Amino acid sequence: MAAAVPVDLHTYRRRIRAWTLYDWANSAFATTILAAVLPIYYSQVAGATLPNEAAATAYWSVGLSVSLFISAILSPILGTISDITRGKKRFLAVLSGIGIVATGLLVLVDTGDWLLASVLFIFGRIGFTAAYTFYDALLPHVAKPEDQDSVSARGYAMGYLGGGLLLAINAVMIFVLPGTWGPRLSFLSVALWWAVFSIPIFRDVPEPQTATERLAPGDSVVRAGFRRLWQTLKDVRHYSDLFKYLIAFLIYNDAIGTIIGVAAIYGAELGFSSIELILALLLVQFVGIPFSLIFGRLPSKNEKRRPLFLAYIVFNVIMLPLLGIGARAGLPAAVTGGEPPPYETLGNGSVLGQGEYPAVFDGVDFTLDFNGQTVEIHYPTGSDLNTWNVTLDNEVVLDEEGRYFIATYSESPRSGNIFTVEADQPGVHQLVIRPYPTRDSDPPPVVLEKFVVLPPARQSSLPLIVGIIVAVQIAGALFALAFGRRFFTRAAESLDTRRAILLSLAIYTIIAIWGYFVNSTVEFWFLAWMVAIVQGGSQALSRSLYASMSPAAKSGEFFGLYGVMDRFASIIGPLLFAGAVAVFGSSRPAIVSLVVFFIIGGYLLTRVNIVEGQRVAREEDAALLQSSSGV
Repeated sequence: MAAAVPVDLHTYRRRIRAWTLYDWANSAFATTILAAVLPIYYSQVAGATLPNEAAATAYWSVGLSVSLFISAILSPILGTISDITRGKKRFLAVLSGIGIVATGLLVLVDTGDWLLASVLFIFGRIGFTAAYTFYDALLPHVAKPEDQDSVSARGYAMGYLGGGLLLAINAVMIFVLPGTWGPRLSFLSVALWWAVFSIPIFRDVPEPQTATERLAPGDSVVRAGFRRLWQTLKDVRHYSDLFKYLIAFLIYNDAIGTIIGVAAIYGAELGFSSIELILALLLVQFVGIPFSLIFGRLPSKNEKRRPLFLAYIVFNVIMLPLLGIGARAGLPAAVTGGEPPPYETLGNGSVLGQGEYPAVFDGVDFTLDFNGQTVEIHYPTGSDLNTWNVTLDNEVVLDEEGRYFIATYSESPRSGNIFTVEADQPGVHQLVIRPYPTRDSDPPPVVLEKFVVLPPARQSSLPLIVGIIVAVQIAGALFALAFGRRFFTRAAESLDTRRAILLSLAIYTIIAIWGYFVNSTVEFWFLAWMVAIVQGGSQALSRSLYASMSPAAKSGEFFGLYGVMDRFASIIGPLLFAGAVAVFGSSRPAIVSLVVFFIIGGYLLTRVNIVEGQRVAREEDAALLQSSSGV
């Protein structure tokens, strides 16, 4: 059964717009809830009453794993049932509704509400993830086979734009609104955004015609769904090329998902500031829009600009690493964000340089003479502890609320709290912690855990970095116009969907190798730009290639299996990355180890007979259509 193509072009285009707009709608969940706001809010606010930040991280990770596991179980089962009952849009509506309601209720989460936040997050993530199965399953019914690459890429581009735009709005809300209202209203805005912009897909995209199954007396839809899914899994040889592709996708998508998931943590480990990391995340979001569209056009035989697109991509892939490495080597570290030398211990150990030190009480107060600029004071809270104040070079340090003391009283004891003190300039300073004056004749003790003198902060000129990137893009465009058709036409004409995916995996391999050596802000930003080149395109083309090899009449079932592979990529990759970090003690070897996944996944992709897989899908559609017609 071929994709259902409307008879008039206007209706066809309206349905494609409606389908892609759903990616705009639900990508707000991916950026605000999954990536940027809720993880931090969960640790600092919802989990404030937990024993420490590690406990909050552990509970958050459990929520992630539970939601992904449940989604992986539900996707193929519900997908198969949706084929039998012609219910793809119904399941999409129900699961989206679950995600929207759970996300909206996050507005109720305040200090200490970690259990409520966990439950709502799990339901929100299940709705978000499982609904994607039915969104993806509509692709072969919305777009003609020859348009599926570009339509899939357009969906990813819309997702980048919608998710990035609302994230930018939410960042302003968090900065402007008082207390916890900024993030809480951000969660509500995600639910409203998701709900409103989902309306077109339900209004304009019809429920696709599929081969429904006649149920025997006493049989149930659920039993029939399990039976058909089990039959498909047993009949692996019939879909051998499709399952070969799924294995290849699982392997290379493991590495892609890991890069997406650990990029911010890796950057933080290298010492880049939170502002730089957030801006880099927004860079990937918005730069990914045009490059997703470009990659979606690369396999199209009707696209006359393919040589220009390919030349532009190749220029970026060559010049960005060369200029990034060259800038780090040739420009001052204060401009490029290179790693500054560490603060050293001075005066035969009397003035401590960067590192961790026990907080020693001398009978009156805690004193730290240090060489540096920023110090973290780690302390516990509890109902039996005294408050204290901080002086830096005899000047009292105020907390975030402008108070002269640090409140340590809490009915729920917690360790690992951090108060950060920063001097105006690096150098030798004295930090003193004293009990805050009270009326008690026998005040409770002051308890500290440790002092941490932080390394020098990286300094960089973001305007200069952005200027270099803009110059590279202008030069790349001129290069493509001057030499694209002359030198890249033959290579561009040889590109099909598989070769375009292989091109993206080759670029990811360069990213992983370069990521091992990155040690400056300019390189990190250039690396983020390279990720933006391939991130949306690789995933969009993977989806459309899978759609072309799947029976359209069983799109719910087969995209359910696709979702399982995607979910496992979200679990296995980060676990393997964590294992590499545990073995080597650094994220650098873990990043470069991802090259193996790109190479193996790419090789397995070359072993897939795509033409044969597409032929099997067409024959299966024809047989199912004939069976459902009673012929």
